[in-house]
Amino acid sequence: MDLSIVIPLYNEDESLPELTAWIERVMVANNYSYEVLFIDDGSTDNSWNVIEQLRSKNENIKGIKFQRNYGKSAALNEGFKAAQGDVVITMDADMQDSPDEIPELQKMVIEGGFDLVSGWKKKRYDNALTKNIPSKLFNAAARAMSGIKLHDFNCGLKAYRKKVVKSIEVYGEMHRYVPVLSKWAGLRNIGEKVVEHRARKYGVTKFGWSRFVNGFLDLLTIFFMGKFGKRPMHFFGLWGSVFFFLGFITFTYLTISKFIFDNSGLTQRPLFFFALTIMIIGTQLFLAGFIGELISRSSADRNSYLIEEKIGL
Repeated sequence: MDLSIVIPLYNEDESLPELTAWIERVMVANNYSYEVLFIDDGSTDNSWNVIEQLRSKNENIKGIKFQRNYGKSAALNEGFKAAQGDVVITMDADMQDSPDEIPELQKMVIEGGFDLVSGWKKKRYDNALTKNIPSKLFNAAARAMSGIKLHDFNCGLKAYRKKVVKSIEVYGEMHRYVPVLSKWAGLRNIGEKVVEHRARKYGVTKFGWSRFVNGFLDLLTIFFMGKFGKRPMHFFGLWGSVFFFLGFITFTYLTISKFIFDNSGLTQRPLFFFALTIMIIGTQLFLAGFIGELISRSSADRNSYLIEEKIGL
């Protein structure tokens, strides 16, 4: 199969027929063998009924329905597990991503040798105050911390070589950082393409200001997990040892000075409490690293969600 198009959605029943017809035109024009995977993330509108109707007309349409809303990352992860195409395309269901971009994205992966190609919505039609400006700040921070020179980490329109989606796990709200997850998995051939951003035609945005706060916290998580996810003791153990050593040296100095220089009690000196505090902090950090090592060696699947129904799979 040439292409798997993974489309996570939440309450997008109005846009689905038009989006599907557009994708079909592009697929037929380019003679692709393909599948369209709609991942219904617990929609409360008529989205699933629309997907079933679309499936009855086109067997390339497939669907997965979650029992409730789990978030975009869970939807993408399930779509990645089900995808069979040599190239996997992700796009949003709100008609702001253009299916006409798909052939060039596919070509960059197959002929250009990229493992992942991320869309860059250079010209946007979103509200500048609530989305554009925060997005620029967010992307600047992501570039600085990850070392990946992409302009738009959060663009939903991306193309992946099949081995990429089969070698990563997307959980929490990590869908923004699939390029970072791919880099940490050893797939470093990441490209970028300027893509069309279209004004929203149906529905309303599902994201607010909180996504930028959560996004920054997720970026810190990704940064830490990439470096120390498999060896937390290297971080916590190091700093725990440093803190404990500083506290022990300070305590030793106070003990020696008590018998040689003065006879005042140890507990009467503020430095004693400083030494005691950082020794306790050091011990706690060391234990945190030890517990982290135990958890990392026996952790279960972090994606846990209930699928209510599937069609075509």
